Amino acid sequence: MSWWISISLNFYVWFDWWIEQAVFEPYLQKFAAFYYNRSQVWQRGVAINFKNETFPEGTAVYDIERGHLSQLPKYFWQTDTSISKTSWGYIKNPQYKTAGEIIRALVDIVSKNGSLLLNVGPRPDGTIPEEEEAILREIGAWLAVNGEAIYGTRPWQVFGEGPTPVSSGKFKDNKPAAYTFQDIRFTCKGNSLYAFCLDLPRNEIIIKSFKSRLNLAKIVEIHMLGSLGGPLIWYPNENELKIIVPDEKPCEHVCTFKILLEGSD
Repeated sequence: MSWWISISLNFYVWFDWWIEQAVFEPYLQKFAAFYYNRSQVWQRGVAINFKNETFPEGTAVYDIERGHLSQLPKYFWQTDTSISKTSWGYIKNPQYKTAGEIIRALVDIVSKNGSLLLNVGPRPDGTIPEEEEAILREIGAWLAVNGEAIYGTRPWQVFGEGPTPVSSGKFKDNKPAAYTFQDIRFTCKGNSLYAFCLDLPRNEIIIKSFKSRLNLAKIVEIHMLGSLGGPLIWYPNENELKIIVPDEKPCEHVCTFKILLEGSD
C-alpha cells in the first residue's frame, strides 16, 4: 500500500492499489467516515482517490492509472499519468509524450467529468529535465489561450462526438488515439458552451451533437479562443451547426470555440 497526502488549502489522500482486498474494507470505511467528518471541523474540502474497487461508487474519487474512459460517467474521476512513457521518475534516455498528446488527453478527460494528474520526474538535485520543462511550457502556452474552457467548467450533456474511438481502462495512454478535426469535445460554464477540435480544422467544422439538445436560435455569437478576428461566421440548421474557421490559428494542437448563448454576460 502506498499513499500520498498534500496539505494546502484542502486535504487530499491518494491510495494506490492493493487496498481493495477484503481485509481492508472495515478500516477504509472507518477512515473515510473520520476523514469526511473532520472536514466539517476543519472547514476545508477533502478528497479520497482510489483505484480498482476499493470504495463504492460515488463515495470517493475513482482513479485510472495512465488510462481513459470511453463515456461520460455520473461521478467525478481522475487519471494519473506521467510525461514519460516508461517511468514515474528520472531515468536516462526517456521516451516522452508530446505536449499535443497530453493536451488532447486533458481535453478528453475534462469533457468526461475528469481531471488529469500529471507527473514529472526531477533529477536527484530536484531540477526538472529540460525536455520535460519544454513540454510543460508548451502545455502552459496552450492553457494561456484556452484555459477558460478548462478551468471551472463542467461537462455538457454529452462529452463530444467524432469517428475516433477511445478505449476505457488503465495503462492505455501510451497509444494515443489518432484524433481528427471531426473529433469534438464539449465543456460548459455559465451561458458559454465550449467546443474543442482535437485536431486543427481547415476551413470549417460541423457539429452534429446539438440536435434535440440545444436550441440553435439561442446562439448569440461564436468566437475562437485566442483569435483577434472577432466573432466567427456560423450557419445553423435542424441537424447541425457549421462554423467557418479562420485561416490563422491562435495555438497549436487543439482549437477551442466559445459559443455564447442568450443570457451571457
